[in-house]
Amino acid sequence: MRTVGLRWLTTVLLLVLAAYFLLPLYWLIVAATKNTGDLINSSPLWFANPQLWTNLGDLFAFGDGIYLRWILNSVIYSGLGAAGATLIAACAGYAMAKCEFRGREALFNVILAGVLLPTTAIGLPLFLLMSDAGLANTYWAVLLPSLVSPFGVYLSRVYAATVPDDVLDAARADGAGEWRIFLTIALKIMSPAMVTIFLFQFIGIWNNYFLPLVMLSDTSLYPLTLGLTSWQGFADREPILQTLVVVGSFVSVIPLIVLSGGLQRFWRAGLTEGSVRE
Repeated sequence: MRTVGLRWLTTVLLLVLAAYFLLPLYWLIVAATKNTGDLINSSPLWFANPQLWTNLGDLFAFGDGIYLRWILNSVIYSGLGAAGATLIAACAGYAMAKCEFRGREALFNVILAGVLLPTTAIGLPLFLLMSDAGLANTYWAVLLPSLVSPFGVYLSRVYAATVPDDVLDAARADGAGEWRIFLTIALKIMSPAMVTIFLFQFIGIWNNYFLPLVMLSDTSLYPLTLGLTSWQGFADREPILQTLVVVGSFVSVIPLIVLSGGLQRFWRAGLTEGSVRE
């Protein structure tokens, strides 16, 4: 009886937490279907004269379709940045787990310190570096810093340490080179970590506001976060922008939901079972 009661209590608690976290998304869906007047005057948690398709048409047509450009920019920044950061983190983590070299632990500790370093603290130094290199106000100003993921290196090292040395020695005995071993054996075993790094980095870059704010002045280079914020600043003079910001925010979360759902199947355990022959 006590076990049943505890199970019910756990279920109720999880339902309450799920409702708490899903409420903002529900509000966003409801608000995205309203016009400017209903957005202000109607109930925030219920539909009023839904016109989602009209709002979407206004969103994509406003400013000569600048929102589509912002979407493309966000995809470029997040996709390339996350892919590059994942590959670099996987290489670094594997090297620190399986290769012996002087200063390895000291270097790893420096990387761990980078996890604790807030982004705002390095914003100005990054801008000065990009300015000196002539890369400020370009795609590279956002892409290059996005390739660094100290957490990704840490997680990669943890997973790379689980790669059996017997498997690596067997591959070397069969004549495989180190790059082939890394690409064909280690990466497969490290795939749950790589998916996690890619997803975290993609979401982090997609939602990043401060770095593009510091680096970019050309509106055609803005990602969604900076573009929608710039619209919000003019909402007092153009009331329609208040609705477009809400609808744009709704559209911007759809890729994250799809990506998170699509990558769920890659989180697996036991990838190394049966890989070592007796």
